[in-house]
Amino acid sequence: MRVLIIEDDSALRLGLKRTLLSEGWQVDTVANGEQALAATATEEYDIAVLDLSLPKIDGIDVLKSWRSKGLKHAVLILTARDELQDRVLGLNSGGDDYLTKPFEAPELIARIRAIVRRRTGSMSKVLSLGEVSFDTESRELFHKDDRILVSPREATLLELLISSPGKAVPKSRIISAMSSWDSNFSANAVEIYILKLRRKLIDTGVSILTVRGIGYVLEVLE
Repeated sequence: MRVLIIEDDSALRLGLKRTLLSEGWQVDTVANGEQALAATATEEYDIAVLDLSLPKIDGIDVLKSWRSKGLKHAVLILTARDELQDRVLGLNSGGDDYLTKPFEAPELIARIRAIVRRRTGSMSKVLSLGEVSFDTESRELFHKDDRILVSPREATLLELLISSPGKAVPKSRIISAMSSWDSNFSANAVEIYILKLRRKLIDTGVSILTVRGIGYVLEVLE
């Protein structure tokens, strides 16, 4: 999952990033409303954690701009504004949930997971293909009952592929999911991670196949 954090407090921004990275998610951070709009103009995110009191452009205006442009990523509003009218305004402007400061990291993570579950319409935490299964919350890969160790980026790649079994996932989508806004992730780097993951899937009955000119597909071997 790819997350964008928009928070002007540098210490909190760094803490949020470290917390979400520990979940194995790809995380980008920006410090103001202008940067938030610039990031989402070029990159795709699953969810944004949006502070309302932002420099340059207020968080509510950022949210309204996203929705007016048809951007459908989920939004968790994170702010010190705890008045009822502020919560209602944020939700009516297109937010999915509202978390007031101060907060505990486990609640933030739980809120993000709950939003994603509601968005996908699925309560399942485990994705399976053949004898391989991937727990989307613990970020663990299993072959039958044996755990296969994967890095955070390998887990991101695997989740993309196992979420669309038998269907080619475009390389451009993989690059976007594994990139950071301020650091490009090249096509060559994708191929390196594909190779690493292929090696870990040897003897599992599942393999990553290349679809020339498109991307990659995860399939059960016959």
